[in-house]
Amino acid sequence: MARFGRLDAVVHAAQVMAYGTIEEVPREVFETVVETAVHGTAVMARVVLPLFREQGEGHLLVVNSLLGQVTTPLMGSYVAAKWGQLGLVRVLQQETRDAPGVTVSAIQPGGVDTPIYVQAASWTGSTGRPPPPVYSPQRLGRRIVSLLDRPRRQVQAGIFNPLITAAFRLAPGLYDVLVGPLLQRLAIADDDVPPTEGNVFASRPQGNRTEGGWRSI
Repeated sequence: MARFGRLDAVVHAAQVMAYGTIEEVPREVFETVVETAVHGTAVMARVVLPLFREQGEGHLLVVNSLLGQVTTPLMGSYVAAKWGQLGLVRVLQQETRDAPGVTVSAIQPGGVDTPIYVQAASWTGSTGRPPPPVYSPQRLGRRIVSLLDRPRRQVQAGIFNPLITAAFRLAPGLYDVLVGPLLQRLAIADDDVPPTEGNVFASRPQGNRTEGGWRSI
């Protein structure tokens, strides 16, 4: 605002992650994962939406997740965070109906090649990894820019996201049978690590970078 006199768009993507069952993940870790997504988004909205209203237009784009649509074991705090965040986005969309120039939208990626998985807290004995197919951060960035250019309320960003979401809704029993083994095979790394709080409470600068080092498309 100081430099340009207006604010056209805000992309909100802050998030931390924890792996482990609800029983295993410490309460403080669980609550911080949820707080980062839900309270963080609310704080951002309180800052930017009044500016958008004042200037008559603006776009708040929240980076949600496929796990804002479905559930999976061992990621309960992240699932709760992303379901709560998507609910908040929907409320914000309803509460800005009186401001036609103001847009609030969500993009829901699947696996993305970022360090969030190895930076995450974990009580599974292993670190996480992005489930295939893995998008590059640049590809997701282009999708975000496209959504800013042509706003939509809620967009999936993953080839298999619609299929996974349909299975979760239409065949919940079968989904529950398959999701645990598939998660272990495709989204948990084959390594051996002690319990760790990861970067949930504080940044770990040595692991901060754009790419996570996974093969991506």
